[in-house]
This record gives sequence, C-alpha cells and structure tokens, in this order.
Amino acid sequence: MNSILIAIILVPVIEIYLLIKIGSQIGALTTILLIFTTAIVGVYYAKYEGLNTLRSGFIQLKNNVTPAYEVLSGAIIAFAAILLIIPGFATDILGFILIFPISRKLIFASFSKKFSKKKNKNNDFIEGDFEDIEDDNDR
Repeated sequence: MNSILIAIILVPVIEIYLLIKIGSQIGALTTILLIFTTAIVGVYYAKYEGLNTLRSGFIQLKNNVTPAYEVLSGAIIAFAAILLIIPGFATDILGFILIFPISRKLIFASFSKKFSKKKNKNNDFIEGDFEDIEDDNDR
C-alpha cells in the first residue's frame, strides 16, 4: 500500500483519537480554544521564521552564495504552517517541531548524509593535463 494513502487514512484517525482523549480530560471548550491558540501562535511564529529565512536567503544571494538551505527551509516552514492550521494536536506537534530552526538543521543534516555523493573509492580515473597541438600533418 502506498505510504501517502496510509498517511491520509491514519492522520485523521490519530487526530480524532487525540481530540476525544484530550477533550474528555480538559473539556470541549478548552480543547477548541487550545486548537485555535496553537494555530494562531504557530502561524505567527511561522511568519516570523519565514521572514528570517527570507532575509538570510537575500544575504546569501548578496554574497554570491546559493541559498539552498534557505530555500529548503522556507518550504519546510510553509509545510509546517499548513500543519499548524489543520485542527488537531498531532499535526500541531509536528508543525512546531518543523518550525524550530534547531530541528530543521537536524533534519537537513540527516538528509544530507543520506543523499550525499559517494566518493569514488576505486580510483578508476587517470588524472592529467593535455595540450591541444595544431599540426599540419593531421593523421
């Protein structure tokens, strides 16, 4: 089964379960207020982090450096903001984890190790220089 299909099925089930459990402990109105509060605070923090990332990206461009980290970070912040807008506690927790810069750096470090280029250990190449000589007697 496709992992996206499993996520589409499991995420709402987990959210409903958590809403029922937490709502039975703290009350329905408090649960609703908590969901709105986490969404509002999360979106404002996502906006703050997004602007910081955008500023950092412009600084990188000014210094003639490719802002690869900033581009990926901006995409993750946008995804985290969407997760924070979706009502529920599991998506809010994941959204807050993705918004914090420390966790983003850890995620990038793990992905960069996974997708880094492997060096050629066989040394199947010959290093050298060449010079193009123009000759009247081309063979």
